[in-house]
Amino acid sequence: MIIVITGPTGVGKTKLSIELAKIYNGEVINADSMQVYKELDIGTAKATKAEREGIPHHLLDIKEPTEDYNIFSYQTDCRLKIAEVKAKNKIPIIVGGTGLYIKGALYDYHLSKEETKDEEFHELSNEEIYNELIAYDKDLIIDKNNRRRLVRYLNKKRKETLITNSKPELLYDDAIFIGLTTDTENLYHIIDKRVDKMILDGLVDEVKNLHKKYPDSRALNTAIGYKELIDFFDDQDTFNNSIDLIKKNSRNYAKRQYTFFNNQLNLHWFNVNYEDFSKTINEVINYIEERQKEQ
Repeated sequence: MIIVITGPTGVGKTKLSIELAKIYNGEVINADSMQVYKELDIGTAKATKAEREGIPHHLLDIKEPTEDYNIFSYQTDCRLKIAEVKAKNKIPIIVGGTGLYIKGALYDYHLSKEETKDEEFHELSNEEIYNELIAYDKDLIIDKNNRRRLVRYLNKKRKETLITNSKPELLYDDAIFIGLTTDTENLYHIIDKRVDKMILDGLVDEVKNLHKKYPDSRALNTAIGYKELIDFFDDQDTFNNSIDLIKKNSRNYAKRQYTFFNNQLNLHWFNVNYEDFSKTINEVINYIEERQKEQ
């Protein structure tokens, strides 16, 4: 059995994964594209050692902020970790909100290093790159004059299209897909409160220190919660506007996550009971038990 837990940012995936790992003798495999990076802790909502409660976690903190990581890398790494965990007679629990990584790892996609290399866009103007990006994502907020960032995002979107346009088979028949959700108003409230807590926990200092150490880091310059504060440090925005933009970008990201999950992954959705999370845990357990009987 493989348990997959996904859903929008801030919904409660980490908490559920720890509880299920304790019940099913599982080990967690990260499926968040930013949590693979060392030192990006507060802004990525990475589970602390205390929060992990001794449960082994894989594919966390495996890359320096200056290193690149992509779908090809994750596909290879995740499949290896699934095999390793199963070899120990334990249950792999894949947890995270990067739906593209989850699908790339668990479905029969034939990727290559060549397909995931950065592309050059010498023939396109900034305006042409921007217009293509907006065609992919009308809610995207990006500086039209920042060519480096424009190229980076367009390359990413083209890679995503490579993945989402095909319909491969699921490689793991024993995979159980669980989606956590809540109503939109509550999710946005959770996201806003989460950002406020990140600020209280020291996000500003984290980003400031990392920006000084790794000014050209792609991870820092693209991750929500980091890129907005970097603009503030570079005198391109005010502090309050940067915080508001983190919240707005996080909400827009949640929208895009739902679009991907609903169109690309066969999830069984659970409305999270935040007043009594144990009820959500029990609902998920009952579903897992039913699925195991079917398999």
